[in-house]
Amino acid sequence: MNAVAEADPLEPHRALSGPRDVFAFRFTKLLRFFADAFFSGRYGHRAIVLETVAGVPGMVGGMLQHFRSLRRMEDDEGWIRLLLDEAENERMHLMTFIEIARPNLFERVLVLLAQGAFFFGYGFIYLVSPITAHRIIGFFEEEAVYSYTQYLKKIDDGEVENVPAPRIAIDYWKLPGDARLRDVVLAVREDEAGHRDVNHALADAYLKENRPAARKEVINALRAADPV
Repeated sequence: MNAVAEADPLEPHRALSGPRDVFAFRFTKLLRFFADAFFSGRYGHRAIVLETVAGVPGMVGGMLQHFRSLRRMEDDEGWIRLLLDEAENERMHLMTFIEIARPNLFERVLVLLAQGAFFFGYGFIYLVSPITAHRIIGFFEEEAVYSYTQYLKKIDDGEVENVPAPRIAIDYWKLPGDARLRDVVLAVREDEAGHRDVNHALADAYLKENRPAARKEVINALRAADPV
């Protein structure tokens, strides 16, 4: 069986195992609390702030793995590209939701502060414990899947208008020309489910006796699923 199974968007929360998991889960819930407090049911604006923060971990992890590869003079086996691709995907989520929910000045300032704080905080965690860092993102993406599922329900219930999908989303996900917001949210939710499973798998790989082999298994499974 592949190290990374096909992503199931509605997979339940991963069971906690050990103090690192507990810390990662509680840290994620703290971020969730602030997101709920600021944005409540304003899912488009909430997505803008969350996707700005979500674009940080892959870039930070990729940067630190890049320096690790240089320092140890070892091949990264595709790990750096994996993390940078994740960061790019999250950036495209942000670009899409900017077209859907235009952020005001307050939200732009909030984005700046949240991104700066998360960059330094997550970077420190990754330096101290990459296992915890990847587990945080696994739990973070679980919350993202939950949020986008709520977003879909609001659309289906008519509480959020199912507006036409922006051109950037149609081009990026290769959606039909008449795609709507619901199609975009489904595509984004599928991406987040994939990031969830990959980051949990990378955290698990660190716990194996042969870490390099376990990590390579995760990366090879992803290459097999998406050879492009």
